[in-house]
Amino acid sequence: MIPWLELNSPFPDVSTALTEEDGAAGLLAAGADLSPRRLLDAYRHGIFPWFSENQPILWWSTDPRMVLKTDRFAVSASLYKTLRKVHRSVSTDRRWQIRFDFAFEQVMRECAAPRRDGAGTWISEDIVKGYRALHRLGYAHSAEVWLDGKLVGGAYGVSIGHMFYGESMFTRVSDASKIALAYLVHFLRQNGVAMIDCQQQTDHLASLGALPIARSEFLQHLTQAIAQPQIHNWRPLPLFAD
Repeated sequence: MIPWLELNSPFPDVSTALTEEDGAAGLLAAGADLSPRRLLDAYRHGIFPWFSENQPILWWSTDPRMVLKTDRFAVSASLYKTLRKVHRSVSTDRRWQIRFDFAFEQVMRECAAPRRDGAGTWISEDIVKGYRALHRLGYAHSAEVWLDGKLVGGAYGVSIGHMFYGESMFTRVSDASKIALAYLVHFLRQNGVAMIDCQQQTDHLASLGALPIARSEFLQHLTQAIAQPQIHNWRPLPLFAD
């Protein structure tokens, strides 16, 4: 039985999260709310919300934890060519544009839209409302790819100190989400962020260089990273020298 959290209940220790043998590996607690105070407290302790529409809020702390070290981001030969093309366009005809935090809520809603297989996502209206509040406080950010004035790809997540927690990505044209991630990773690396929390293991994340690490190792890094000064002046940096 997992704990039920009232509005003022503290999170239980992450070591009490369910294991794979329990059938819901990483599930820690349910209930409470998605206020900025609650969300920031969760992220500072290596906890994240993940639940479907019409479910109570579920809180997770997975072990192992999937992370992307910013110096290990994998760029394929084809993606490299695309990034060079985008870089040239940003500098010349501006058909392609990279922006941060220009359309945060729109990125979230694009991430929430049904996928090609018709399935929806876990990003409910309550999730949008909660992270929109974090964005207004300067803790949630989006990386966006625009083509001919239209938003065609992006990613968003939460930033505390020198820790970034990736939440979701979307793409409307080939490689657009990977382009957004490449610019985000480059910005974070230049600002001293060594690790992006990817939360759960997927083949797609592994193909980009992410790997699972023990939760204890993740929490050790997290404690040091969130103690660093908050990053300000979010703006995309050129990937290549002109």
